[in-house]
Amino acid sequence: MKSNFLLFCALFIFLMDINAQDSTTVVPKRSYTTKGLFGQKAPVIDGLLNDPSWDIVAWENDFIEARPDENTEPSNQTRFKIIYDQKFIYIGIQCLDNEPDKIVKRLSRRDTFDGDWIGVFIDSYYDKRTAFGFIVSAAGVKGDVFESNNGGNEDDSWNPIWYTKTNIDADGWTAEMKIPLSQLKFGKSHEQVWGLEVMRRHFREEERSVWQRLPPDTPGFVSEFGELQGLLDLEPQKQLEIQPYSVGSIKSYEAEEGNPFRDGNDTKLAVGLDAKIGITNDLTMDLTINPDFGQVEADPSAIALDGFQIFFQEQRPFFVENKNIFDYRVSSSEAGNTFGSDNLFYSRRIGRSPQGYPDTADGEFVDQPENTNIIGAAKFSGKTKNGWSIGVLESVTAKKYANIDNNGQRRREVVEPLTNYFVGRLQKDFNDRNTFLGGIFTATNRENLTLGLDFLHKSAYSGGFDFKHQWNERDWYLGGNLIWSHVIGSPEAIQNTQESIAHLFQRVGADHVEVDQERTSLSGTGGNIQLGKIGDGHWKFETGATWRSPELELNDIGFQRRADDIRHYTWIGYQTLKPDNTFRRVGINYNHWSAWDFGGNHNSLMFNTNSWQNWKNNWFTNLGFNYEPISYSNFALRGGPRLRQSPGFSFWNGINMDRRKELRFNFFHNGNKTFDDSNSSYNAEFGIIYQPINSLRISASPEYGINKDKLQYIDNLDVNGQTRYLNGTVDQRTLSMSFRLNYTINPNLTIQYWGQPFISRGRYSEFKEVVNPLAKDFNNRISPFDENQISLANDVYSVDEDLDGIVDFSFDDPDFSFVQFRSNLVVRWEYIPGSEIYLVWSQDLSQSGNPQEGLFDDLRDNIFNNEKPQNIFLIKATYRFIL
Repeated sequence: MKSNFLLFCALFIFLMDINAQDSTTVVPKRSYTTKGLFGQKAPVIDGLLNDPSWDIVAWENDFIEARPDENTEPSNQTRFKIIYDQKFIYIGIQCLDNEPDKIVKRLSRRDTFDGDWIGVFIDSYYDKRTAFGFIVSAAGVKGDVFESNNGGNEDDSWNPIWYTKTNIDADGWTAEMKIPLSQLKFGKSHEQVWGLEVMRRHFREEERSVWQRLPPDTPGFVSEFGELQGLLDLEPQKQLEIQPYSVGSIKSYEAEEGNPFRDGNDTKLAVGLDAKIGITNDLTMDLTINPDFGQVEADPSAIALDGFQIFFQEQRPFFVENKNIFDYRVSSSEAGNTFGSDNLFYSRRIGRSPQGYPDTADGEFVDQPENTNIIGAAKFSGKTKNGWSIGVLESVTAKKYANIDNNGQRRREVVEPLTNYFVGRLQKDFNDRNTFLGGIFTATNRENLTLGLDFLHKSAYSGGFDFKHQWNERDWYLGGNLIWSHVIGSPEAIQNTQESIAHLFQRVGADHVEVDQERTSLSGTGGNIQLGKIGDGHWKFETGATWRSPELELNDIGFQRRADDIRHYTWIGYQTLKPDNTFRRVGINYNHWSAWDFGGNHNSLMFNTNSWQNWKNNWFTNLGFNYEPISYSNFALRGGPRLRQSPGFSFWNGINMDRRKELRFNFFHNGNKTFDDSNSSYNAEFGIIYQPINSLRISASPEYGINKDKLQYIDNLDVNGQTRYLNGTVDQRTLSMSFRLNYTINPNLTIQYWGQPFISRGRYSEFKEVVNPLAKDFNNRISPFDENQISLANDVYSVDEDLDGIVDFSFDDPDFSFVQFRSNLVVRWEYIPGSEIYLVWSQDLSQSGNPQEGLFDDLRDNIFNNEKPQNIFLIKATYRFIL
């Protein structure tokens, strides 16, 4: 029956595709011919467009609406001119507006603006996959973005040096841009042809209009650009920028009596250097020596009870900028639910918190470093005119010591070894840029692992090959990757890997894996293969499979949640292409997933349907449902046997008001429930954003979550030589609120504040052990302890199973309350392009609360009425030399 259903789906999609191809509209490519100044005076960048140099070219106009009503006349037209000389590209744009007094000029920091804007996107490689975007709002706020994967990835951390001014007049508003050729990448030839798109956002109508028509069913963004012609004898410019920095900080905190390392204050003064060197025009070397990232916002608070690591986004500028070339996701998919965060390179491994901790005796104090210092890092990246994309990253982190004090006698122990990280990435375009092949190699090598650190891998290597082929005007694609890993270390290190939460080779009943205590290496493989249709018509789909062998291990320099997984997925999507009386656009999706382990066990079957809606009043809503009739976990008992989890359903729903409003709200909630009521959860988040004036934005997002699980893992206990799988019912409540304030004095001077109180409390009851993990009925899976069998004293539960007055075993009270408050206040001044001064005040308070108190009382007692938080005051100054 299942095969017949899949055959029907495939036939249905095939027929729909034939129908779509019959009605395909061929969009003609537009071209614009520029002219060089050839000795004429360059325009002054003041936003006025009144320099004689602009007269050498004619206006280019006839923009077309892209959304909401594609291929119609926009409410207001736009026109532009482009000229150049040997150093710069100059772009003049006039955004006509019949009500210029209503042009919205909201201020903000670079890349985060609202209001009316105009963007110019240049594919100077002319590879139809990558582009450089330069955007400016009517208020003069800059935005810039590097587009890759045909617009599928946008990197707004790319901050090139360029110049722009805007002006509002009786006809609308105008913008002038001056873009150094050194910030673009192109080959050397007599005549250049580049891809070009110009896009305008008309804020009042929430309308996008474009120079080159961009239908909503196109397979991408960059591949649809028009052409910029007339670029003659351009000389590629080698980029050379040097940016030294100095930073001073003072840390204050609650002094700890008797602890010589916690006297209440620490100071720090450091210097470092960043550099950007153009090896050729299209290949750049980025260097950083002794980097400091004190201005980066702290991670949001989070807690997980499933034992798996939490994925946090990279925020450090050196690693964020131009990250796309190093992005090698193991199994990204349109369907989702394929561990999309797993990646061969996770840059947060570099400079991580030390992984070791010294052995100490009672009465000893420890000064444990918070992070590992990055001695230096170099990044070589770019793309050649022949279609080679290259990325090489090399970084060295310092050996770190913990200092131990014993009544004035001090010693130190290594808690993180000197480590070298390497990533090499290569891709080649073929077939008129419709096909690419690529590869990646990573290496982590640690020096001299001393006693106490031999639980770490001495070396870890991974690599992969990936490809993608597109046809039928890029509407169809076949893609995938094959990856491998190899880790080397002591028998202890390899045993730790085998027994870690991602692998669990020791789990009971898994005949296809076993712990080998003598092994000194481990090798694994994984991959992903997918076929899809992404353009040309209302219907889209993707189907594929991904796998991770039990031995795959990427976590030395990558990110991997689990191994031993084979997963099939399918996504079918329908989208409207034209607005109607109710909606601007609507999308409807269907997904299903099925998962096995390498022992052949069928662990999951899940179905999903969801829809998103963009309403005529510009509200956005979405709604989705999951149904999972089959669910087993190899990980829930942390080395115990495979555990059946009860069938159930889940949902999510979101509502967003019109994002243009000065006062707007949003609401999102999700939840799940099993049919036998053994597990349920509910989370709700409410957001409010208020922008009373153009320069000020205030937002708050309170969030509340409930998680009730009758089979929450506590511990695996050895009782008289027998393993007892101890579980309980957890009632977890989580409350947090993110608060943000952004005040923009001008586009180059901003004040930003972020703060988040957070509490997560868990209370355990109804303790039980798992006795028949595969039983269909929940009550047959467990054996609960009666109240007279278990008692609590001094935070320890004692169990007397046979009621003979003798304790058979005991375990610690698992109740918890984690309380945290984090905040950042950052004043940023870009006093000249590329050179900045930061003033930063950060606060951090993290501690255990009282699980028996209410959430608000616990927050109050631990944040407002308790110890002094850690405060960091920092000033950082940079100066960028452009040579």
